[in-house]
Amino acid sequence: MELFHSTRSTAIQVTAKQAIRQGIADDGGLFVNDALGQTTIDIESLPGKSYQEIALEVLSALLPDFTSEELQECIDGAYGDNFTDDAITPLKAMGMNYVLELFHGPTSAFKDVALQILPRFMAHTTAPEPTSQEDITDRVLILTATSGDTGKAALEGFADVNSTGIVVFYPAGQVSEVQRLQMVTQKGSNVGVVAVRGNFDDAQSAVKNIFGDHTLAVQLATESATRLSSANSINVGRLVPQVVYYFAAYAQLLFTQEINFGDEVDFIVPTGNFGDILAGYYAKRLGLPVGKLEVASDKNNVLYDFLTTGVYDRNREFFTTISPSMDILISSNLERMLYYFSDGNTALISQLMNDLATTGRYEVPAEIMEKIRSVFDCSWADEDQVREAIAECWNENGYVIDPHTACGYHALSTTEGTPTAPRVVLSTASPYKFPRAVLEALGQEAPESDFACMDALQQFSGMKIPENLRSLENQSPRFTDEIDVADMPEYVKTMAARFAE
Repeated sequence: MELFHSTRSTAIQVTAKQAIRQGIADDGGLFVNDALGQTTIDIESLPGKSYQEIALEVLSALLPDFTSEELQECIDGAYGDNFTDDAITPLKAMGMNYVLELFHGPTSAFKDVALQILPRFMAHTTAPEPTSQEDITDRVLILTATSGDTGKAALEGFADVNSTGIVVFYPAGQVSEVQRLQMVTQKGSNVGVVAVRGNFDDAQSAVKNIFGDHTLAVQLATESATRLSSANSINVGRLVPQVVYYFAAYAQLLFTQEINFGDEVDFIVPTGNFGDILAGYYAKRLGLPVGKLEVASDKNNVLYDFLTTGVYDRNREFFTTISPSMDILISSNLERMLYYFSDGNTALISQLMNDLATTGRYEVPAEIMEKIRSVFDCSWADEDQVREAIAECWNENGYVIDPHTACGYHALSTTEGTPTAPRVVLSTASPYKFPRAVLEALGQEAPESDFACMDALQQFSGMKIPENLRSLENQSPRFTDEIDVADMPEYVKTMAARFAE
């Protein structure tokens, strides 16, 4: 069986189910599979297939110890009438280019594609035979740090799932009002939401430290029979469902005869934590004819600087922007990419991640960077450029995009891509999640209320407001806690005990 291990060591090998249940490796690394790419997808057979059929083929290649029956059950439950488009991730022409709409799920963000299926994956995992006090558990507590969209999508996916609890930490004052309301109004007896005084990187780093706290793990196991896991894209079960929509986009282009089999396609991906674009690299390893994968950043352009200089340096000013889900300075999934491009050099990855933890920076050898640049391109947009991209997209195409997608749209005019290759911009969220920023970018007066902004944007554009967003106006917040980063471990213990009652 094809096994998974940490990016930092091959000493402990686990199955896909174990990797999903655990979330992050014991040494703090991320789970990878050295067999990635040994099995490829029959791409010629994809045109005309449903999203669900494509998902079964792709996930079967990526999660080898799940049976076809188990995967089919997960897929059927994840991708049904909870999505508002039968195509799940429809591809739309936009002039000479294309946009892949990833926001038709229950929370109107691309995270739904993975987080509607992750809880179903988790249901097919079982606790391992206990080999230590820490392993004596019968429930899982999901911990998630969010920069805006993951939180609600994870809450929606895990709400009221048996033997599972979920706690979401979000940076206080650094998500949009609609994103905040989506989280703090979440229903479910097993959910918790708390604002953290700090930015996303502070919250994400604290969550990683909590995962690595052996004393806390034993305490949770003995006092509440609970093991921690993650719904962030550090969890391989969160990452691999995102690979599917790259194949689905290519299949749609083949079906409409926009391309011929074997033609390369470029993908432009608004990127913060690097998971969404890493999924495109996984698709390439599985045989998809991917030309360039372009990292589109906002003003927090740490990835742009890394890809152009080879130095990753988080020691910089952090900006709160109108694209909050990309306001990230520590891109966790970059570690997986570095593992594959270094040919599995776990010693190097350990050294680089230690450098990042101790100094806030690391430098990748030039020969590895050369290989990375052969696949990945990069661009970034400042706040004015994001607003200009929203207006330009509307003026040229009559199409409304959110600020994150606008970073990708901006890249269309600033980078060249692969000669003759179609270019697909991944649209990561409904513009109605950020109605004020979008309305102002379109030159319209923004009313005081975000919900009035939604109404005004709908009147201006004719684009229908998702009901899951518009209905938030009349919902009362359930969660009002705000804590310091240092208090997060104690909060986790409190919530674990509460869910165990």
